[in-house]
Amino acid sequence: MTEDNDRWEELAAWQREIRAEFPILAAEPHLAYLDSAATAQKPRAVLDAVTAYLTTSNANAARGTYPWANRTTRMIEEVRERVKSFLGDPEPARSRVHFTSGTSEGLRTIARDWLPGHLRDGDEIVVPFADHEANTSPWLEARDLLAARGVRITVHEMPVQSGSGDYDLTALAALLTPRTRFLALTHVHHVYGADMNVHRVRELAGDDVVLCLDAAQSVGHLPISLAALDVDFLVFSGHKALALPGTGAVWSREVRGAPLVPGGWDGTPNTAGIASLGAALAWLENAGLDRIERWTRGLAERLTDGLSALPAYEVLGCPLSLARGTRVQQRQSIVTFRHRDIESVDLGFILFSEGFMVRADGLCQASGGEKRSSVRVSLHVYNTFEEIDRLLVTLRGLTSS
Repeated sequence: MTEDNDRWEELAAWQREIRAEFPILAAEPHLAYLDSAATAQKPRAVLDAVTAYLTTSNANAARGTYPWANRTTRMIEEVRERVKSFLGDPEPARSRVHFTSGTSEGLRTIARDWLPGHLRDGDEIVVPFADHEANTSPWLEARDLLAARGVRITVHEMPVQSGSGDYDLTALAALLTPRTRFLALTHVHHVYGADMNVHRVRELAGDDVVLCLDAAQSVGHLPISLAALDVDFLVFSGHKALALPGTGAVWSREVRGAPLVPGGWDGTPNTAGIASLGAALAWLENAGLDRIERWTRGLAERLTDGLSALPAYEVLGCPLSLARGTRVQQRQSIVTFRHRDIESVDLGFILFSEGFMVRADGLCQASGGEKRSSVRVSLHVYNTFEEIDRLLVTLRGLTSS
C-alpha cells in the first residue's frame, strides 16, 4: 500500500468516528443527507452546548446584573472573539463581529446600515448577478434608497466567464474606475461549488476599494484566512457551519471607512444560537478544517468523475474542476448537475424515493445565473463514499437508452 493510501485510510477511520457524533444520521441510517449547502446537521457537542446553556444560564444579555445574565453577556463576547480567531483575523482589536440570523440578513445589514453612508453621487459598485440572490438584491435596494435621497450611483454587473462561472478578471479590470468604491464577492459558489479565488480581486481593485465577501459556503468547510483574503466584510451563516438555524455573523474591520454600526435598537440576541455557534466553531477546529476540506473534496471528486462518465448528465461549472489534481476553479463540497431528459424537480423526487435528500430547483440564483433548475448535491464531513457510490448507481439507472 502506498503512503498516500495509508494517509487516506487514516482519514477514513477519522471520518467514521466523526460521523458517529451526529445523532440525526444514526436515527435514519437508510437516508443520505446531501443538502448541507442549505443547512448542515449538528454534532452532539453542539446540541449538548445548547442544552447546557438553556438549563444553566438562560437569560438576556447586557440587561441584568445577576449571574445568569452576566454569564450570557460574557458568553456572547467570548463567541465574538472565537469568530475572529476562527476566521484568522490578523488584527482582532480593529474588527467587530455582529450576530445575525444568517448570511442574507448580514448582507442586508451592510447594505442598509453601512453602504449608503459611504457612497456619493456618481460613485460605482460591482455586484455578482450570477451568484446567490442574497448577494445581489441588498445592493440594488441600497441603490434605490440612495436614489430616493437624490444620490445616483451606478451598479455594474460582476463579469463572469461563460460556462465556468468564474469571475472574468480581464473584463472586471475594464469596469473599474476611480469612482469604484465597493465590490460584492462570493467565496465558494453555491451552485458550481468553485472557490472563486477572491484574493485575485484585491490585487486588481487596489487598496482603496471595499470588498464584501459572502462566505456562506466556505466557513465551516475549509480553513479561512482573513489575512490572505484581505476583505473588509465577511458574512456567513452559522447554521451552514453546524450551528443552530437562524444563526450567522458579520465580521467587519475598521480600515476603509467607519465601522459597521447596525441601525435601530439592539434587541434581544439569539442567545441559544450564539451558544451553538461557539460550540460549532470549537468542534470544527478540533476536527480539523484541513481534514474536513480534504474529505469533502474527495467526495465531490468521486461524484464529478462518476457523472462525467454518464452522457445523460451535465455537470455545471468549470469543466477543468472535474480533473483530478486541478489547480483551476477547484471544486469544494458542491456538485450540481442536470439530467438531459428528466426535469430536475422530478429527479429530486426520484432520488428521495431511493433515500437521497438533495436540493432540486432554481437554487436561489440571481438574474445572471442559470436559467434552468438543477440538482445540487452538497456535502459535509458526515457524508461517505458509500453514499456517493450508491447515488451514482441510482443515477446510472436513470440514463438514457
